[in-house]
Amino acid sequence: MSQQSRLSLTGVVKSYGAVKAIRHADFEVQAGQIHALVGENGAGKSTLIKIISGATMPDAGSVTYDGEAVTIASTNDAIALGIATVYQEPQLFSELTVAENVFMGREMVTRGRVDWAAQNEKVVNLLEALGLPAKLSTAVVGNLSVATQQQVSIAKALAGKCGVLILDEPSAILTDAEIDVLFEIIRRLADDGVAIIYISHRLDEVVKIADQVTVMRDGSTIGTHPIQDMSVRRIAELMVGEALSDHAGPRTVPQGEPVLELKSLARAGAFNDVSLQLRSGEILGLYGLVGSGVAEIAACIYGLDKASAGDIVIEGRAVAPKSPREAAEAGIALLPANRKTEGMFSFQSIAFNVSIGHLQRLSWGKAFVDRRRERTTVKDLMKRLAVRASDENQNVGDLSGGNAQKVMLARQLVERPKLLLLAEPTQGVDIGAKEEIHRIITDLADNGTAVLVVTSDLQEALRIADRLLVVRTGSIAAEFGPDAKQVDVLAAAAGDREGTATA
Repeated sequence: MSQQSRLSLTGVVKSYGAVKAIRHADFEVQAGQIHALVGENGAGKSTLIKIISGATMPDAGSVTYDGEAVTIASTNDAIALGIATVYQEPQLFSELTVAENVFMGREMVTRGRVDWAAQNEKVVNLLEALGLPAKLSTAVVGNLSVATQQQVSIAKALAGKCGVLILDEPSAILTDAEIDVLFEIIRRLADDGVAIIYISHRLDEVVKIADQVTVMRDGSTIGTHPIQDMSVRRIAELMVGEALSDHAGPRTVPQGEPVLELKSLARAGAFNDVSLQLRSGEILGLYGLVGSGVAEIAACIYGLDKASAGDIVIEGRAVAPKSPREAAEAGIALLPANRKTEGMFSFQSIAFNVSIGHLQRLSWGKAFVDRRRERTTVKDLMKRLAVRASDENQNVGDLSGGNAQKVMLARQLVERPKLLLLAEPTQGVDIGAKEEIHRIITDLADNGTAVLVVTSDLQEALRIADRLLVVRTGSIAAEFGPDAKQVDVLAAAAGDREGTATA
């Protein structure tokens, strides 16, 4: 790996009005290096990336590229230098081919016409360099998987001059197998001399892929370390500024009547013969690998899909919700897995996002929203869930991922649900926000709410659940208590049938 500094930022400061997004940041990435940038939501890493990519300019500080002082005043300046960014969600035109997307806005023109053959040839070369099939160049992007679309985004970034490649949460929507392919591509690019800046909340991946890691906290870079000197726990502790405990602590779970019962529930082609009980005040985890059927079980409980057999019983009464509205009427509340596409109104206020599902409750005369009552309700929930915002009128899209998730959770708590169904409750949030959300969930259970957590995050499932049910190939394969070991749960999810089920 070359020791040449490809990109260096020194003494960077950035404020938005009275808010200091970056108090002081120093950052350096070398050619051929994979350098991770981590921090809690709101730590300043997104602002630092915006400065590097030309989306905003710093108030103070200096930037050098290949040893020369530079000014990056726009995204065009960054691209001209050789800085490219690939975001979590592919920024592509779904109706166009891969080749058309790669050269969109920078077409190869010969005698006044686009040279389609030359473009396709270059794209084929790019794809082959990334270890991808040449035939992909003529495929329509909308027909490709999300993982392949992301690979196309990387090819697009490399189509021009690329000395620095920024990967912003690249693995958040990928399976483990797809992440392995992504890592192979990243390592190949680093071997070719590209400087990689890797941003991720998944610290186990950071330890696996990075050469160096820079940690940000409260708007400052607090240290850069060789990855061989770090562990997931040590990075997390640097991010939050304190030591982390291994366990949430023992809970006394009440032995009351079941709030939720599934009796031989099935949906053709997705899952079969699923039976379980969940009691008031209990946190029950449903864990399964991708394709196990665990997400489909949750969808049936909430009325997003219809079961083909079996019963859903809420407090002793059979229900068959055909829609989320009917599920809510039965006392079921859902925190969806993807807040951006499943319920969050980014350009609306916190108050709007919290109250939108409860207008009848917050209205007088069933005609007009009682703004005073709405404001009081929203403020109380913001305080209860520790939502960090200027006030209830701030747009949700301006919040960090963790605070936006807490706003979505607040919506489910306007009317206390009998059953709170949480799908991937901490997906895409940082370690500090994850700890806060876990505390909120535990507090809700302590006050009698029955909580069903559906997650693909095994560490989260083990940390928060009183009991854990493992779903494999559409059926419950094992049950674990609070002292379960990660290796045993993963083995059960992967098909190991020996010694996995415990009371």
